[in-house]
Amino acid sequence: MPALQLTTGEIMFGSHKVKIEGELLEKVKQCSDAAGYESLDEFVIHMLEKETNKIIPPDESNTSKEDIQKRLRGLGYIE
Repeated sequence: MPALQLTTGEIMFGSHKVKIEGELLEKVKQCSDAAGYESLDEFVIHMLEKETNKIIPPDESNTSKEDIQKRLRGLGYIE
């Protein structure tokens, strides 16, 4: 699992940076604390893994872009 760094609302995923600020950051912190995670990074990684596994199950290796879009629509992430 890649190491993350949390500094002033920024989370590093390998070479990708995701900025979480304001009310969303506070909600993520509250959820992480309430669930007993060791760190905010651990919570964010776990949530991303859970959500992406709903779209692309771990046992599927060759999922097309169209299949992913269909699943995202079904889950209400895109229209």
